[in-house]
Amino acid sequence: MAFLARTARSALRETRSLRPASLLPRAAPITTQSHALETGNVADPLIQSGQRVSSDLKDKVQSHKLSPSAPRPSPPSTPNTRHDIVSSHLTPSIRTLLPLLHSQPAHYMTLHIHGRPYLLTRGDTLRLPFLMPDVKPGDVLRLNRATHIGSRDYTLKAAEPVKGTADAPKKVFYLDERLFTVRARVVGIETEPMRVEEKTKRRQRHTKHVYSKMRFTVLKISELEVKSLEEYERVLAEEGDLS
Repeated sequence: MAFLARTARSALRETRSLRPASLLPRAAPITTQSHALETGNVADPLIQSGQRVSSDLKDKVQSHKLSPSAPRPSPPSTPNTRHDIVSSHLTPSIRTLLPLLHSQPAHYMTLHIHGRPYLLTRGDTLRLPFLMPDVKPGDVLRLNRATHIGSRDYTLKAAEPVKGTADAPKKVFYLDERLFTVRARVVGIETEPMRVEEKTKRRQRHTKHVYSKMRFTVLKISELEVKSLEEYERVLAEEGDLS
């Protein structure tokens, strides 16, 4: 009985603490009318997005114009597919400066052989740091990859190389091979003395001997000349690239 009496008293206290519904704060009115489609309440970026657009918004979008200070989109540039030639046509600079470069006969060139650059002139002897495959002494090679052609006062230079990335390899631009003629004769093949390298491991008595004997190809630049403007124009006309 005592337990039931305490329960009744606690229930009376809870009913006294409750307030009538008229004293509670009124909730904000809820409406189902949507204001998202009114032109005055929609920002310009949302109007331009094209989502949930009414007829009024379509009229506003059609009448909307870019400000004069807004940057205009640039047309996409078409990539150059020929990366080993500066230009296959006669440019005004080549037409003007090639006779001056040709008039000074002591020329030098930066030639690339197997991806490595070498600064050479006529009569130089080049010892390659590797054995060139499929060549023998007496062979004449035509070198057609050059990035620089220079004389005492003038230099014809190819475009700067583009650095490689993880997605695209490095691109190296070369001069038009019809601008010059370079020939190299294979003089011989040199061999270095035998090398013996000892390789050991820790806490082991066995010693391993590694033998190496590298061979090198020796070239001699027998011909190096720059074409004149008339010769270059004649070659371009024969191939149909003269502009």
